[in-house]
Amino acid sequence: MSAVRAWLLTDIPQSRGQAQCQRFFLAWLVFRKNGSAVAGLAIVAALVAGALLAPWITGSAGVTPDLGDRLRAPGLPHWFGTDELGRDIFDRVMWGSRITLYIVGLVSVIVVPVGLAIGVVAGYVGGWVDSALMRLTDVFLAFPRLILALAFVAALGPGLENAVLAIALTSWSPYARIARAEALTLRQSDFILAARSQGIPHLRIIVSHVAPMCISSVVVRLTLDMAGIILTAAGLGFLGLGAQPPTPEWGAMIALGREYLLDQWWVPAFPGLAILVVSLGFNLLGDGLRDVLDPKSRD
Repeated sequence: MSAVRAWLLTDIPQSRGQAQCQRFFLAWLVFRKNGSAVAGLAIVAALVAGALLAPWITGSAGVTPDLGDRLRAPGLPHWFGTDELGRDIFDRVMWGSRITLYIVGLVSVIVVPVGLAIGVVAGYVGGWVDSALMRLTDVFLAFPRLILALAFVAALGPGLENAVLAIALTSWSPYARIARAEALTLRQSDFILAARSQGIPHLRIIVSHVAPMCISSVVVRLTLDMAGIILTAAGLGFLGLGAQPPTPEWGAMIALGREYLLDQWWVPAFPGLAILVVSLGFNLLGDGLRDVLDPKSRD
């Protein structure tokens, strides 16, 4: 271990691969000093592990009713109790984590490229292109995310895929703003001017030089936005516009269990607690990544 640590902390890396490994290791040393960020990473890792291991740690997929076991209190063998149809709530929460990761992953895949492309092009090109793209961005920023997502889902129809698309359409604008701000500061940098003087095409400069410099800020914002994405998805599910029953989506589970809140509190409480813990985890993780990726936030 000491030899590996010395290899990672050498003052003169011998290869590009060693330099990359050293960079990640130094970032980890900064990250682990933040106890809350490490806790957030542990929560997110537990979410991923629960989603991946759901077929092995649960007794069922949580969709088959068992009326003989309906509304049982938490205990063995039902750790989180059962719902109004006798389905194990622990199983449904674990399988619901897959739905949550599916939503978060798809939204991330859509919003980051779209926001990054619009923001970088607007900041680098400037002029009327900047004005047109930023006015479009302002239109999406002017509406609350959930309200705009409800409008899109109402037009597209209820369903998980439509909910993902609606959330993505309402979430890209902050990333465009961040990327534009970064591109505005970079376009007059010496290395960009040097690239222009060598006759490198503007598209290649944007893709190879400007966009990579904006990714770290966008990633930090994305991690901090995960909680909002999860809450929006849960809100759509609660209103019946997201994943449809019997799919074990956390927001839909709360909607079905709200009638039992006073007497059988565990029915809505455990999916609500899952939303709370996972949202908190992503916020703590995003705070730690900001310390690592944003030099201006360091001491």
